Order: sequence, then structure tokens, then C-alpha cells
Amino acid sequence: MVAKRNTFRRMVLIIFLLLIPIACVYMYSNQVSVNVLRDEIQENLLNRQQFFISQVDGSVDQLSMFPVIVGQDPFIKQYVDKKDKVLLDRLLLQSRVIEKLGLQSVSSDWTNELSIYLPEERQALSSNIFVTYKDDYMKQMIKKKWTYDQGNGKPLSETFIRQVAEPASAVSLDQARVVYEVRLSVENIRLMLDIFKTGGKGDPFLFIPGRPAIVNHSANPKLSHAVSQDLDSQALEAVSGNRIVSLESDKYLVNYVKSRSLGWYLVDYVPLEQTLQPITASRNFFYVSMALLLIAGMIATYLLYRHVQIPIGKLLKSVQQITRGDYSGRIEYQPNNEFDFLIRRFNEMTEQMQELIEKVHVEQLRSHEATLKQLQAQINPHFLYNCLYFISNMAMLEDKQSVVAMANNLGDYYRYTTRLERQQVTIKEELQLVSNYLTIQNLRMDRIEYELDVPESMLLLSIPRLLLQPLVENAVIHGLEQKMGKGFIRIYGETVGGEHRIHIEDNGLGVSSERLQELNTTLDQSMTEEIGCGVWNIHQRLKHHFGASSGLQLASSDYGGFKATVIWREPTYVPALDRG
Repeated sequence: MVAKRNTFRRMVLIIFLLLIPIACVYMYSNQVSVNVLRDEIQENLLNRQQFFISQVDGSVDQLSMFPVIVGQDPFIKQYVDKKDKVLLDRLLLQSRVIEKLGLQSVSSDWTNELSIYLPEERQALSSNIFVTYKDDYMKQMIKKKWTYDQGNGKPLSETFIRQVAEPASAVSLDQARVVYEVRLSVENIRLMLDIFKTGGKGDPFLFIPGRPAIVNHSANPKLSHAVSQDLDSQALEAVSGNRIVSLESDKYLVNYVKSRSLGWYLVDYVPLEQTLQPITASRNFFYVSMALLLIAGMIATYLLYRHVQIPIGKLLKSVQQITRGDYSGRIEYQPNNEFDFLIRRFNEMTEQMQELIEKVHVEQLRSHEATLKQLQAQINPHFLYNCLYFISNMAMLEDKQSVVAMANNLGDYYRYTTRLERQQVTIKEELQLVSNYLTIQNLRMDRIEYELDVPESMLLLSIPRLLLQPLVENAVIHGLEQKMGKGFIRIYGETVGGEHRIHIEDNGLGVSSERLQELNTTLDQSMTEEIGCGVWNIHQRLKHHFGASSGLQLASSDYGGFKATVIWREPTYVPALDRG
């Protein structure tokens, strides 16, 4: 009893020694995770914002070039320089200029207006038919950089404006000879903010001190205004930065990035505690789990010793007897638990051991048979799929003769393959199936020639069903279909020193020597998508039927294509695989 208590105390001590370091490590890792996650959130937000602002700047820069492009257009230059004195010609040219402005405007993904002002003629030409020449507007200063225009306060009236004037020394619009103006709607930016918001947890908006923020359509106005006020009251860094802001008793992580083209800041804020909440919940769950595990561990330690350790010791002693070849050992012990059933079954197992050893050999032979039939059965769907695709394509082309020919040959094929009482066929029967297949392919492509040259002495040899047709199919699909011009397939056989060989070679595209070596290696491995079901099955079936020296060999053809060689020897003993 003392020994049991000592063992129990030691196991309890071990549990404490294991749980305490785990708890300390977890507390440290939890704090590190919080810091890392906070930094990662800041980094991810900043990267997303920089990518977004680069997209905005790219679109804005594209629009910035519109006035320059328009100013260099020969038709527009001709109109501005007033080279057409005839009124009709000038009106036609004016129509052409407006058309040019419209085409240039729609070349951008963003909604924009492209306009030309001629102060001397008190004329305005624009891609927007509602733009007119206004004297009050022409007294404004030239906006050489992108400038925000709140418009009339109505929805969709807010724009950013940029103007290019000639001569460049002009200060106001009415002092210039010609002014090229481009306007982009703020709605473009709102839509991009909507897209940006769907990819994260924040509420992005554009901000510049002294101006109302440009928010997305689903923004929280109250929070966005509070964040704007906080940023407005502090000096922002030149390019980008971040800060933690307390709003409504919650902390928010605020990141901002400055637009190079517009001069505005892209601001995004996310609730910090909500982001870290999963880690906090995980930490609390861990502490509760540790306490429960400690209690459960002490109980389990005692039960483990009493109900497991002693029965295992008895089993271990009997197993050692069996390893020494002594099958007479029995366990004389009743633990009155699940081990009672295990011990009874162990005693029965030792009595049946010899009988099981004898059965293993028989089951191995049956497994060998079942594996072979499974491999063989996988071949049938392989050809069916190709035939059905061919029938579908010919039906769409309304080639009834080819459809009928394919359907008839497909019926002959399944009449051939469903005769399960005959798993072995002659080479002559297999070659007839190959001939039918090549005839079908020739109907489809009308550019395949083939030659069958197998000696009479080999035609009556028995081989597994559907051994040659998949190789011919691979030659057609992977070698000849992708090659221009006539295709040629040669099938010939030979017997050398009791070893039978049937070669299938073509003048198709072929493969490199490195690829050939890789394919030959893959044949003896597990089936992969690279080698294909048909080729791998043929190799495995040959080995099952005729032994390890048989199989499939892949090489380059003398005709410039691919060559597959089926190799086998007649076995001295063939397992009875055709019993039904």
C-alpha cells in the first residue's frame, strides 16, 4: 500500500511540474502574441492603405495628363490657334474638338469632365454638355494642383479640379489665352472606399485639415467625425503614421497615409479591443482548462495505476512468453473492468495463433487476385470517357456517320470488355480492338496511318484484357493530335529468348530523355496524375500476371516520337484468376 501511495504522489508531482512551466510559457507567449498581433494589424492596415492610395494616385496621375494630351492634339491646337477663318469649317472643327474631349474623358475608368476655356472668345468646350462659359468663374485663380471643390453642396457635386493654362505665367483664368481643365468626381473615391472597406474591419475615409472628410457610403458619421477632430488637433507626419485614439470608452487603432497626388490623407481605424478579443477569450479559457486538467489529472493518475498498470503488467509478461515462441502461457487475473474482456480475448488469441498464421498465406493469395481485378477494372472507364467526348463533339458538328460509327464500335467494345468469364484474351483479339480504335480516330482526324506487324506465332498468346489499346490511345492523344500533318503508328511484335515483346511507336511530338527517365521511374511507384491511370495499370497488371521481370518500358521512337514496349515471359505458374 505504501508503494502505491508513493507512486501516486510521484505522478501528482510530475503533473504539477508539467503544468506550471506550461502555464508560465503560455502567459509569456500570450503577451508576445498580443504585441505581435497589434504590430501585425498596424503593418497590414498600413500596407493595404498604401496599396489603395497608390491606386488612387495612379488614376489621378492618369487624369492629370489629360490636359497635356488634349493640348497636343492637332485638331484642338488648330481650333485654339484660330487657323480656320471660314465659319462652317470652324463649326465642324468645333464638333470634332468636342468629340475628342468626350473620347479622352471616357478613356479613364473614373467619371470625369474635360473642358477647354477660351477667354478671348468667351467660349467653353467640354465633354459635359452642361458646362458653359461664366464670367464669375473665369475670375478665379488657376488651380495648377488638384484642388477640392465642394460644389453647390448637393450630392455628386463635389469634385477635384486641376487646370493647365497658356501662357503658364497667367494667374487667373481670364488672363490666359486658353485653359485646359479636368474635373474628377469625388464619387469615384467614395466607391473605391466602399471596395476598400469590404476587405477589412475598418471604416476608411479621406481627410485633410480644415476640410470635411470624404467618407464611404456606409461610414459611421459620428466616429469618423470624432477621428477627424482628433487628427485635426494634432500635427500629422508627412507621409504616414499611426496612433491609438480613445473614443466612447473604446480604443481605436488609427492609421493614415498621405496621397502624393491629392495631398489628402487616407485614414482607417479599427477597434483595438475587438481585434484582440479572441486572444483574451483564449487566455481565459486556457486558465479554466488548466485548473480542470489539474484536478482530472490527479484523479486519472490514481485510476490509471489501479486499473491499468497492473493489468498491463500481466499482459506484458504473457506477451514476452509468446515472443519466445511459448503459446501455452495464460493470464490468470480478473481486474473486473474492460481489461477482463481483453484478457479473455488474449487467451483465446494464443489458442488460435497457429491457425491464423496458416490463414495469412491464403489471404495473401486472395489479396493478390483482388488487386489484379481492381487494376484491370479501372481500364474500362478510361476508354469510355474518350469515346463519349468524341460522340458529343461529332453530334455538335452534325457528323451523323461518325456518330453512328463511334456508337457501333463502342457497343462492340463493351461487348468485348464485359465478358468477365474471360479475363485472358489472345493477342489477335486485342489487335482487332486496336484496329477498331484507330479506325475511329481516323474518322475524327483523317490523318492517321498505322501498321500492324505481329508474327503469327504470337497471335494466339494469352495476355490480360485491354492491355494494348490504352497505349495506342496515349500515342494518338499525346503524340499525334498535337502534331501537324500525317501521323503514323506502328505496332509490331517479337520473341527473343523466350521473352515476348510488343512495340507501339509513333512519329508524334515525343518527350525529352529526362522526362522518359522520370516516367520509367514513376511506373514502379504509387499512381500519380503525371503517369496516368492507363499506363500505370498496364505496368502493374503485367507484373501481377507474369512476374517482376515483366512490365512496360518507355523510350524514344526511331520515327521521332514515343515508343512503349510491353514485355512479358510465360510464367511457369499462373494464379487461377479466371474463376468467375
